[in-house]
Amino acid sequence: MSDCAEKCNFANSNSLIHIIYIMSKSIAILTGGGPAPGMNTVVASVAKTFLRDGYRVIGLHGGYSALFTESPRMQDLDFLIADEIFNKGGSLLKMSRFKPTDEDFEKRFNLKLFTDNEIKLLVTVGGDDTASTANRIAKFLESKHYPIANIHVPKTIDNDLPLPNSSPTFGYNSAKAQGCVLATAVMEDARTSENWFVVSAMGRSAGHLALGIAGACHYPMVIIPEFFNKTEITVEKIVNMVVSCIVKRKLMGINYGAAMISEGVFHSLSDEEIAKSGIHFSYDEHGHPELGKVSKAHIFNDLLERKVKELGLKVKSRPVEIGYEIRCHTPIAFDLTYCSLMGMGVHTLFNQGCTGCMVYVDHQGAVTPLYLKDLQDPVSGKIPPRLVNVNSNKVMSYVNDIMDYITPADYEAAKKYLPNPEAYDFKKILGW
Repeated sequence: MSDCAEKCNFANSNSLIHIIYIMSKSIAILTGGGPAPGMNTVVASVAKTFLRDGYRVIGLHGGYSALFTESPRMQDLDFLIADEIFNKGGSLLKMSRFKPTDEDFEKRFNLKLFTDNEIKLLVTVGGDDTASTANRIAKFLESKHYPIANIHVPKTIDNDLPLPNSSPTFGYNSAKAQGCVLATAVMEDARTSENWFVVSAMGRSAGHLALGIAGACHYPMVIIPEFFNKTEITVEKIVNMVVSCIVKRKLMGINYGAAMISEGVFHSLSDEEIAKSGIHFSYDEHGHPELGKVSKAHIFNDLLERKVKELGLKVKSRPVEIGYEIRCHTPIAFDLTYCSLMGMGVHTLFNQGCTGCMVYVDHQGAVTPLYLKDLQDPVSGKIPPRLVNVNSNKVMSYVNDIMDYITPADYEAAKKYLPNPEAYDFKKILGW
């Protein structure tokens, strides 16, 4: 064999050894919490970038529950799978809200899953709870002398994670777009039938989604928890704000409309206010009403019907819930691009040696880490939600120029429908 051939053979042998060595390393990826459009786009983009480097990509089903069982549901993600799912709604990797306890870590954590598969990176896709748990797992593995990197991709259709420069969370724009399709159809029904609709949109802590949908669809009334920045949220105030809109539009000669109410308004009510509403709930083991089991739109509509009957107003209203229908919708182009950049961003940050962070992609596509410790509350350890800035020009323009409600100029005319119009003045109700 020639000297050149020997060198070539040695080089090929080294390359093969290098490939086998790299392929022995793996990354694992899981999805936690509830779904959002773009989940598959992130997972597929992570898979494609790491597969190109020769890594094995392991998908874990069932969120964090997969790490606390001897028989985790695992699925190798190859290029064909990634290419098939990247633009689809839902999540190939089955999701879960499982949150491990200290006992789970001590008695049920599957360390062999990481050691046997040479997992060097845990990628988590989810909200703030998912991110916090990823941090706990990384610290636990370090204490077991098996340190790994963990990188989190933030998602929520609620848009309430505190990303810099008002950047949206992935899934929000797709959910808003599909919500607008539904809300537009509802408003067209209201116009056609000359009825009213009470629409509730998801958003437990913040009103971004409700406000975003309502603003895009020119709803004459929207109610979000952030509006109550100068007064307590009560059932009476919520109902009176909707009545204010109904009467104002009657004065305008308009006998139809729709009010968008964020579910966060209901979750912000005190237990006393909920009890005063007269709605019957099931209660958890701590004595708290299980609000997640009921339709907020039906509750608000029932309360409104009682009020208009009491006032003698001839108004028909119907409830509509916008929630689960938009979580697994096909992502729009914005989120397809955004989620692809975030997935590729995981690869970028991993190669830079980053860990314990969230991926942040700015409007120019630059990738930087956001460290969880810098976002978390030092006492609770939770990431505080990003609320709607009600004093922004964007919000105030909508409130002042699109929404309909009683003002002092309407008091005299409104006496035709209301005994005390001032009590239904939108801005006075809120103390603005």
